[in-house]
Amino acid sequence: MANGVEDEELEQIRRYEDFTTIDWIHDTILERNRRLRTERNIESTLRGTRGEITVSWLWAQSRKVVAAGQSWFVVSLAGVCIGVNAALISIITEWLSDIKMGYCTDGWWLNKDFCCWEIETDGDGACAAWRPWTAYSAGQWFIYVIFATTFSWVAAHLVRSFAKYAAGSGISEIKCILAGFVMKGYLGLWTLVIKSLTLPFVIASGLSVGKEGPSVHVACCIGNVVARLFKRFSRSEGKMREMITAASAAGVAVAFGSPIGGVLFSIEEMSHTFSIKTMWRSFFCALVATVTLSAMNPFRTGKLVLFQVTYDRDWHFFEIIFFIIIGIFGGLYGALVVKFNLQYAAFRRKHLVNYGVTEAVILATLTAMFGFFNKFLRIDMTEMLYILFRECESGGDYDNLCQTAYQWPMVNSLFLATIFRIGFVIVSYGAKVPAGIFVPSMAIGATFGRMLGILVKAIYRAYPTSGIFAACQPDIPCITPGTYAFLGAAAALSGVMRITVTVVVIMFELTGALTYILPTMIVLLVTKAVGDFFDRSGIADEMIRFNGYPYLDKDEHTFHIAVSRVMKKELYTMSVNGMRLQDVEEKLDNTQVQGFPIVSPDSSRTLLGYIGRTELKYVIQKAKKTRLIRQDTLCTFAATAPPDQYDQFDEDSHATTRLVDADLSGGIDEDDNVEMLATSSTSDVLNVSPWVNHTPITVAPQLPLEVVMQIFKRLGPRVILVEQYGSLVGLITVKDVLRFIASNRQTHTRSRSNSVSVLDTTRGSLDGLLEEAWTWMTEYTDRVQEWARRLVAR
Repeated sequence: MANGVEDEELEQIRRYEDFTTIDWIHDTILERNRRLRTERNIESTLRGTRGEITVSWLWAQSRKVVAAGQSWFVVSLAGVCIGVNAALISIITEWLSDIKMGYCTDGWWLNKDFCCWEIETDGDGACAAWRPWTAYSAGQWFIYVIFATTFSWVAAHLVRSFAKYAAGSGISEIKCILAGFVMKGYLGLWTLVIKSLTLPFVIASGLSVGKEGPSVHVACCIGNVVARLFKRFSRSEGKMREMITAASAAGVAVAFGSPIGGVLFSIEEMSHTFSIKTMWRSFFCALVATVTLSAMNPFRTGKLVLFQVTYDRDWHFFEIIFFIIIGIFGGLYGALVVKFNLQYAAFRRKHLVNYGVTEAVILATLTAMFGFFNKFLRIDMTEMLYILFRECESGGDYDNLCQTAYQWPMVNSLFLATIFRIGFVIVSYGAKVPAGIFVPSMAIGATFGRMLGILVKAIYRAYPTSGIFAACQPDIPCITPGTYAFLGAAAALSGVMRITVTVVVIMFELTGALTYILPTMIVLLVTKAVGDFFDRSGIADEMIRFNGYPYLDKDEHTFHIAVSRVMKKELYTMSVNGMRLQDVEEKLDNTQVQGFPIVSPDSSRTLLGYIGRTELKYVIQKAKKTRLIRQDTLCTFAATAPPDQYDQFDEDSHATTRLVDADLSGGIDEDDNVEMLATSSTSDVLNVSPWVNHTPITVAPQLPLEVVMQIFKRLGPRVILVEQYGSLVGLITVKDVLRFIASNRQTHTRSRSNSVSVLDTTRGSLDGLLEEAWTWMTEYTDRVQEWARRLVAR
């Protein structure tokens, strides 16, 4: 074990090759070899000659118990850290959001709610201890804008300077990481620190973005950082995937106060494969994080999130008509935002790549300048959700929201807030700051739903004896506008993310209203139907496609073609024997492929195995350090292991089958590298066969492409070899499949050009408008600069 650190170089190199994919089958075999080795070491520690208990036997059994409980300890530790981090972010966000409007005379560190705790307040929730910065509206507006601009600049500058991966939501990238895509540093410590620090500033700046999506990214960073402290996790990508999946569930749990909803989110949205073991760990991590958040009680109300409400009234069947309208709005909203946000993302990539800080500051400034004059845009979005969700009869009359005399001004304000926020969500989501879309979408749906609820209530008051309202009782309020806001928030969230079951459970856990599960399901089914009509995926999947990440979505595809139509036919291969070290290194230097099929030297090209580029380079480097090899040293990839690789312990030891050496069918673990290299090679021959996968996954060229896609999704190989009667004829990777899907989608889009949908008739309209605006602004800026130069020259 003296060379333990050096022997782990291969796994470190393989793990941190940026923007590559993990071979889950290879990782599974390595984990299996480690488990067999551990069992062998434990079982070899026997009792004494007379069966007595020895110290070594007790030590072995204690190691076994510790190994069994380590996973749960790591999950618990990550859950506690996630809960503490979420509570601190919530507390700081509330204070920064309130400081834009005023300060507390009893203590500058208190936000408005804590400053006015158990004190009589006015309609805006203020008290004598809470003082605005100025009594003049113009001065309040100016200070509000200055704070928003400063907060956005601080957040954008920190992200650009220290952790560029802290920008955005992170949902799309985490989905790719869980599928095996390697992104060095995306879940690292610096990303965790910077995103946790900047997230309160971004939310307080008033940008139309949320903290719930970034909270999932932060939670996954915590899970990754905590798990990397333990060797059992750090060297196993499979266990790290389980940990990150559990952390993502905890992130949603603390964001919405919904542990079960978090587990369902990780199943429905995040992970391709989800075992029962992963589900239990996800639930446990979410539970620990939620309990920790509840113990810290950041709002001092006993609530896990600010907009948690309860309903004690039932709904009526005639309201289903209006619930369907809300569902239609959710589907339309999701399709519009996804379409136009992608167009603006293309514009940002083309023109604004080097202006990330400037863009964020301008967006925050414009949002503050216009949003200040609308009561539903001026306050924090989570606070707004709480106001719109509440029943009028239980203290929900915020700023005359429930007064009949003010219903039409309220409808106007809610309508303007809906339109305004939709526009700013389109251009703000994707900015170079931590930016989620969960709560902004819920805020948009809530303003629309509350507006519709007020209209329905106005109709009831105008025609109380109408037959449609026959089910209403005269002494009980018939219409509850807060429930319309609640259903609108669910519809908008489902429309933009294209998730259904998770939203139902999250909304139920937020309200505890069992009677509103059926209306929520109706709304979300209508939302999904409308979204499917416009053929739009969720924004997370669309951003994966936009960024070109190697990710196969969960949707079933039908192409009616064989894998031979998509596979690569011109391949770089290694001959099983006869190649010199110079030939191997020359092929490594002249190619960029991630691996090489091993074939027979004759013309039949019989497939004999596959070796990864990383493994081959590592073996050569290690051989040069540990033994004398020359450029003309022969390299052999042929298997030389004896047929029987397994032996049995004595029956009295009750041991299971174990591996004598390394499993040659899948590669060598890092613990075996030096020993295997020394015993398998001579001075004249470098034997690379222990690092060769002699049983790679192969398919016939006639196999349908859909089946190959299922193999990639369920087994997770990096590459699939195509052979015909034992001879190598091709190779296919995930990127090859995605390239074909993209070209097929473009062909399908062109074929539909004469029969497009309503939304597609505006294709390019936003692109053209943005390009014209950019051209005009650039020309105007050039003219101003030229005029300034002439003025200075005079």
